[in-house]
Amino acid sequence: MNSKNVPFYKPQGNEVELFEHAYNNQLPLLIKGPTGCGKTRFIRHMAAKLDRELYTVACHDDLTAADLVGRHLINEQGTYWCDGPLTRAVREGAICYLDEVVEARKDTTVVLHPLTDDRRILPIERTGETLEAPDEFMLVVSYNPGYQNLLKGMKPSTRQRFTGVSFEFPDKQTEIYVLLAETDVDKATAEKLVSLANAMRALKDHDLEEAASTRLLIYAATLIASGLPIQQACKAAMVEPLTDDKETIDALMEVVNALLG
Repeated sequence: MNSKNVPFYKPQGNEVELFEHAYNNQLPLLIKGPTGCGKTRFIRHMAAKLDRELYTVACHDDLTAADLVGRHLINEQGTYWCDGPLTRAVREGAICYLDEVVEARKDTTVVLHPLTDDRRILPIERTGETLEAPDEFMLVVSYNPGYQNLLKGMKPSTRQRFTGVSFEFPDKQTEIYVLLAETDVDKATAEKLVSLANAMRALKDHDLEEAASTRLLIYAATLIASGLPIQQACKAAMVEPLTDDKETIDALMEVVNALLG
C-alpha cells in the first residue's frame, strides 16, 4: 500500500512488531490503555500497513450479538439476510476492531469465543452457516482499564483468549513529535502543550476522572495553529472536555495560565 495512505502513527515500543506477529499467526489481540492515547489510530495504521479492510465497532450497553453477526431484514422483495460487521470481516479476511469492548454485554461478547481459539469459526445460527475465518482475518479489541468495575470488566474466559498489549500516553519527546507531525503548531508551543498535559495528568484521580489525552492535545494545537489564542484553545480543548465542575475548571485554568503565561 502507498505509504501516503497509511495514517500517521509514532510507535512507543514494540507494539507494531507485536501486532504483525499476532496477525501472521492468526492470534486475536487485546489493547488496553487510557482514552485518547492512540489505540484507534494504531489499529487504523496497522490495517492500512497490512493492506486489510478495517471494520470498527463502537461497543455500548445495547450492543447485541445480532449487531455484530447480522440479522434478517425486510424490503419490497421480502426477507433477506444482512451481515453484521464481524461477519463481513470474517467473509472478507478483514480486521474487525471492537472499541471499548467491556461496554458490550457479556452475553454479546460470548459470540467471539469460537473465533478466538484454534477453531477460528463463526457460527451463524439464524442462517445455519458456519464460517471459517481465513488466515487474513484478525480480531482486535480494546478498552480503558480505568473504567473497569465489577459490572464492566472482561470475563476471564474471554480475556484469556487474546494476546495483549498495554498503551500509555507517549513520553514527552514522542508527544511533541506527534503534535508537530499532526498539526501546524511550532515546536515551542508543542513543548508548552505537552508540559501542560503532564501537569494536568498529575491531577488525575485527585480532581479529575480522566487525564488530558494526546487527542485533546492535538485539538488544542490545531486551534492554536488556526489562530485561536493559546489560553482559549487550551480551555476549549483541554479543560472543558474534562469536567463540568466550575471550581475544577477554574483550578485547571490557573494551571494553564501559570504554565503558559
